Amino acid sequence: MSSSDADFQLSELFSVKNKIALITGGGSGIGLMAAQALAVNGAKVYIVGRTERKLKTVVNTHGRDIEGQIIALSGDVSNKDGIKLLVKAIEARERYLHILINNAGIWSAAHSPGGESAEEMKNRLFEPKDATFEEWARLYCTNTAAHYFMTTGFLSLLHRGSEQEHGYSSTVINISSTSGMINSSENHFPAGTCKAGTIQLAKVLASEMAKAGLKIRVNSIAPGIFPSEITTKTSNAQTQKSELPEDYALTRDIAAGRPGNDGDMANAILFLATNQYINGQVIAVDGGYLLKHGSL
Repeated sequence: MSSSDADFQLSELFSVKNKIALITGGGSGIGLMAAQALAVNGAKVYIVGRTERKLKTVVNTHGRDIEGQIIALSGDVSNKDGIKLLVKAIEARERYLHILINNAGIWSAAHSPGGESAEEMKNRLFEPKDATFEEWARLYCTNTAAHYFMTTGFLSLLHRGSEQEHGYSSTVINISSTSGMINSSENHFPAGTCKAGTIQLAKVLASEMAKAGLKIRVNSIAPGIFPSEITTKTSNAQTQKSELPEDYALTRDIAAGRPGNDGDMANAILFLATNQYINGQVIAVDGGYLLKHGSL
């Protein structure tokens, strides 16, 4: 089918108008960037988190005078019961879902590599009190398993989203991390390992959807260094935004020479949400961080 000139307008190529979206961890950081990118351009966006105050702040600060909507929805995605409640809550409000962004995540600096001998490395990796099976399981549960159960739990709504509009396929975007792609000694073992699992999960889910004949695309965004509560340890109480200085220490490893910003992430979100021909891929939005560190 040939395209007219009008089909090449940005408003058509990247249109999310009237789309229904759900974003976990939408109260700050990358989740908030994604929420704004979609809602400002006409989508109805449900943001999910465990802290109702943060969600309401986002709605009051960033949800006014925009083309779409931002709607707060308290929830816990770290267990199946919490996810079932979220599915019921969305089903009570909507007949379908077009965009699911699995963003909620936690971090741990435990088990950092280092040491000049086997004994020193053992002391850094095995002996610390926070180097436990429980800590590994805690990160894996939220950063990887939750993406699986959220995606599979919302399959029916996502399928209806694809059926609702001819030529459109609903999309799942799993937010992972470049920490799941690098093989350098700066990686943190449990966090990097579960993020690598998140990337692989997106590929496998995309493959299984295709085998089942479901028009639901699954991709992953692997951010580099972006301002969030994970990187800055805090956020502005009035805006729920975090900030990193342009000369942030880790930018020495970034070809772009700066941390990522809201626009960098918003652009990537809109790209994956609208491009119907990308499926099962991981997009590193990292300013060139992987150029130095290599990738798996």
